[in-house]
Amino acid sequence: MLSNIFASLDRLLPVGRFALGRFVLGQVALAVPLTALAALSAEAIEINVSPTSPQLGDTINLLIHSEADTAPVVSTGDRTYPSFPVGPDRYRALIPTTPLETPGARTFSVTDELGDQASLNVNVGDRDFPIQDIWLSPEINAIEGTDYEFDRVEAFRAEVTPDRLWTGSFLAPSNGSISTPYGVRRYYNGEWADDYYHRGLDYAAATGSPVYAAADGIVGLVDYEANGFEIHGNTIGLNHGQGVTTMYLHLSEIYVREGDRVRAGETIGAVGATGISTGPHLHWGFFVHGEAVDPRDWQSQGIK
Repeated sequence: MLSNIFASLDRLLPVGRFALGRFVLGQVALAVPLTALAALSAEAIEINVSPTSPQLGDTINLLIHSEADTAPVVSTGDRTYPSFPVGPDRYRALIPTTPLETPGARTFSVTDELGDQASLNVNVGDRDFPIQDIWLSPEINAIEGTDYEFDRVEAFRAEVTPDRLWTGSFLAPSNGSISTPYGVRRYYNGEWADDYYHRGLDYAAATGSPVYAAADGIVGLVDYEANGFEIHGNTIGLNHGQGVTTMYLHLSEIYVREGDRVRAGETIGAVGATGISTGPHLHWGFFVHGEAVDPRDWQSQGIK
């Protein structure tokens, strides 16, 4: 009898759904997939994950089915992440991973207002990142940045607004070639930078070359080297909604103001070498809930 029930439940389990729950059959408690229970209980939470085999630097996309009237909350470790509606009874949460984290199993817990819960274990694979030796002049190496600069950038990257402004894949923000990929680890003047990784993509291009908005968004940050942006240089930050932001650094010119609504492909500035820079280029950072993630999937296929 029980073996037949388990066999039936296995056939109900869709690929890529991993949430687990319990129910009672007579007096016997059975551990079963919550996705299978969804066929038996309208209150169950279902979770789909993509990519199915994430690596460090990827954005983990959780698609959640819940009949609650408000969006469920996702927790992992000591952090919580919001989810946002994408359709009837469907919500999405975006979870960042970075090269500084330890690879291995992550447990994501989802809770909705009905009191339903589900847990999902996802293995985040390791990834090899290039290592560079960078030598800076004593003058540049002495630059430490300002509290004003760090506070403004941190506040901007923490912005989470409910509306999704982007559509489809993100565009390349420059016509230049990529000179430094995401995730590079570095020695600076012979010393290993413990908490450092290259938090974006560098595009090599001539001073004055156009810089484009990678997707629709609201200009949430504009600031200048002259105001104390000693490291970032002249900078633009775009808020794309739902915890997704992008930053454009080392600019020579800025053509937008805070509060402007910009469209994908719109020219918002020009390449430069302001701030800490060894030559003219655009540094483009991509952030999910304040963490710098690899833009590659966002550029190649987008997260709908």
